[in-house]
Amino acid sequence: MSKTAQAAPAQDLGPDPSRWKALAFIALAQLMVVLDATIVNIALPSAQTDLGISDGNKQWVITAYALAFGGLLLFGGRIADLWGRKRTFVVGLLGFAAASALGGAATGQAMLLGSRALQGAFGALLAPAALSLLAVMFTDAKERAKAFGIYGAIAGGGGAVGLILGGFLTEYLNWRWTFFVNIPFAIVAAAGAYFVIREPSGTRNRSPLDVPGVVLSTLGLVALVYGFTRAESAGWSDTLTVSMFVSAAVLLIAFVVTEAKVKNPLLPLRVVTNRNRGGVYLSLGLAIIAMFGLFLFLTYYLQVVKGYSPVKTGFAFLPMIAGMITGSTQIGARLMTRVAPRLLMGPGFLTAGVGMLILTQLQIDTSYAGLILPAQILLGLGMGTAFMPAMSLATIGVEPRDAGVASAMVNTSQQVGGAIGTALLNTIAASATTAYVTSHAAGAKSVELLKLQAMVHGFTSAIWWAVGILVVASAIAFTLVNTGRPDTGSLTGSGDGEGAEDEIRVPVVAH
Repeated sequence: MSKTAQAAPAQDLGPDPSRWKALAFIALAQLMVVLDATIVNIALPSAQTDLGISDGNKQWVITAYALAFGGLLLFGGRIADLWGRKRTFVVGLLGFAAASALGGAATGQAMLLGSRALQGAFGALLAPAALSLLAVMFTDAKERAKAFGIYGAIAGGGGAVGLILGGFLTEYLNWRWTFFVNIPFAIVAAAGAYFVIREPSGTRNRSPLDVPGVVLSTLGLVALVYGFTRAESAGWSDTLTVSMFVSAAVLLIAFVVTEAKVKNPLLPLRVVTNRNRGGVYLSLGLAIIAMFGLFLFLTYYLQVVKGYSPVKTGFAFLPMIAGMITGSTQIGARLMTRVAPRLLMGPGFLTAGVGMLILTQLQIDTSYAGLILPAQILLGLGMGTAFMPAMSLATIGVEPRDAGVASAMVNTSQQVGGAIGTALLNTIAASATTAYVTSHAAGAKSVELLKLQAMVHGFTSAIWWAVGILVVASAIAFTLVNTGRPDTGSLTGSGDGEGAEDEIRVPVVAH
């Protein structure tokens, strides 16, 4: 790469005195983006009735957001590197607020779907900017551990917060407030960021934009996310589903080939071929697959089988949120500067797997306090402990000019993992439910009881798969993540960006 394309060396002016205030506004924005992935789920039935959305099109309220967000993340990360993270963050927040206002005021199907796509597009701008701002503002290992502990807890628990908030707003106000609630979040975070955040100088990447990379990555990710979303409703053998997967494979292979050849790639391959970061992206994506499926199943189980109201269902997820916050801020953040990241991530994913294993014992009459509560606490503790070092490790040692795209890759692995998890585990549950009904129909005393038994059997069958996925995530973390305990000095990227292992400047400690 030419010297002109490289970012100017960052001036070491010491840590930003307002970095902790900045963290509050970054965390608020991250909470808004994460909860928006689930808050609309609870409001969807009411919105569908109000606006006359057909059953065939209702999934697009969720899918439009996921496609725009997942498809544009890499582009959003590169814009943050090019344009400045603070500016991108503020523009993303204001755009998200405007899109939310449009959604809340929607008078028809097209307006609602359009607003969801816009929310996703602006979310793809602000999410990588938020994480990369943390990466360049917190360079001291101990402070970084605390900051990423808070961020990790929000990234993990925000979805469950969305279920609680969605339940409250839908039950006591109306579905439109699941959109309007974003506006104060966004305005406060944008104003705070504008006045408080001071982005370190010399961390931009002003090299020309890789247009072929933008087109190929966006189309490839959209095709992949849509393929999994469609598989959930139309089946895996559906012609359009198969053609989406084939298109995604072709486009993403072409993207990798392009990135290896162009002078200023959208995603420098050094970011993903680094052993530690690759391990983080893979294990995090797999863990999200397991988590998203679980959110879906537990929501249905509590509402349909146990008869909980939307608000009660939301509150039923509180132990998981408490576990995630404890795992992130008390276990992960405290141990991150003392032990190697794999010794937090590996056991963290396994602990979550044990929680998931308990949930394979679900029955129609299962006690919440006796089984669901301890399972959720273990899930939360495990995920919180693992998420925290994973989020930090994904951006440690990245050159400042690559911080945006490295952060975007974390979000991309989460988004794609969420799409795969919802589609894959839902399909497994649906086929297991159908098989159960077929084999038990003859001796059934009540059709209603048979339906509920079949539904629970479907959920537990899919949860067994989630257990297996978490075990694989743990194995990947133990195997690929081989960096040692970070020292307590500053954590910065290497100057040349060459060499996978040299990029992370922390000593490798034998264990």
